[in-house]
Amino acid sequence: MTMMLEVKVVPRAKRNEVSERDGQIVVRVTAPADDGKANAAVLRLLAQYLAVPVSRLTIQRGARSRRKVIART
Repeated sequence: MTMMLEVKVVPRAKRNEVSERDGQIVVRVTAPADDGKANAAVLRLLAQYLAVPVSRLTIQRGARSRRKVIART
């Protein structure tokens, strides 16, 4: 079963954290949005937050956007 999560990403934040604001998941990462570093950090942080292996998460939509759809298989 595939679960889709819509998240808002904030790169170059002061600290790594996952929070909820107005019903939306906000992922703050310290990594810059260069060469996919922020995307990799988002997947690692979400995997830790959801207690699943990173290999179970993929970016379905929004790889170059702050708003992303993450698929969890």
